[in-house]
Amino acid sequence: MHSLFRGKHFIADQEWTKEELETVLSAAAYLKREFALNIPHRLLRDKTLFMIFFEQSTRTRNSFEAGMTQLGGHAHDLTPEKMQISHGESALDTAKVLSRYGHGIAVRNCFFEIGNKYIREVAKYSQVPVFNMQCDLYHPCQALGDLMTIKEKFDGELRGRKFVISWAYAPSYSKPMSVPQSLILLMSRFKMDITLAYPPEFYLMPKIIEQAKINAKENGVKFEIVNDMEEAFRGASIVYPKSWGGLQYLKDNNLKQEESMEISKKYIDWICDEKKMNLTNKDSIYMHCLPADRGTEVSNEVIDGPHSVVFDQAENRLHIQKALMALCMGGRP
Repeated sequence: MHSLFRGKHFIADQEWTKEELETVLSAAAYLKREFALNIPHRLLRDKTLFMIFFEQSTRTRNSFEAGMTQLGGHAHDLTPEKMQISHGESALDTAKVLSRYGHGIAVRNCFFEIGNKYIREVAKYSQVPVFNMQCDLYHPCQALGDLMTIKEKFDGELRGRKFVISWAYAPSYSKPMSVPQSLILLMSRFKMDITLAYPPEFYLMPKIIEQAKINAKENGVKFEIVNDMEEAFRGASIVYPKSWGGLQYLKDNNLKQEESMEISKKYIDWICDEKKMNLTNKDSIYMHCLPADRGTEVSNEVIDGPHSVVFDQAENRLHIQKALMALCMGGRP
């Protein structure tokens, strides 16, 4: 396995080998220890990361920006309104200019059938590494931070553990499918048995499902789909219930998305509560990428209870992203 990551884009976990991802996890664990011991680790001194956000963000924005500061560099917080993107500037021009000004570009664009294509267009013309901070298809940094958390909680013993990613009801808005899609792709490569649960209307992209099945087969683990939340939770080691919008509605206008929200009201009982957690293993953990809709996606008793690891997940985003940036923006000259 090579150890030179300099200049490498990070757009989807699936596009990196397991050995490369293990290197990132190892580097993240090292940087987490340095952070805990208050040891400076300015591996990207005087380097610049441009962060382009097409949507709001709490954890992604702050973990990337704080991470860049801790690595000795600086992150620019950008939105289309602050740039000529709002006036139609192309991804090509944006990439070519920013990659002459700094050392990395990170993009968050979740617009359906636009986001991933835009990030890949930026990467095509960029001379510096491009990081996917979430798109319509994937949320790779979230999934990798979640994997780091699971490995910590179970001492690295993952084979045969039942990982459940389940749809859950949330009335706030029609959320992207990128988190569950990245999760089923990544966890099926790391020896966990995957159960995907959702009401019939809230299926994921068929091409993602097929790739997850291939991953599972290649790694000798199970991959199953059920339409019952309680059935999914039985015997689980890890449960990850969260909301996402219906595929058939995401590509249409706001009226269609409102229709998706109306359909979701049929499934208000798809909530992670103590009753469902009692169906899981005694040492099970509850996960969520946050923000969670309290009282609808999850009860307060669960998210604030002994099974919850949501804030450990949130912290590990910092360490994973620092590892990615240090490897891809630094490395040997």
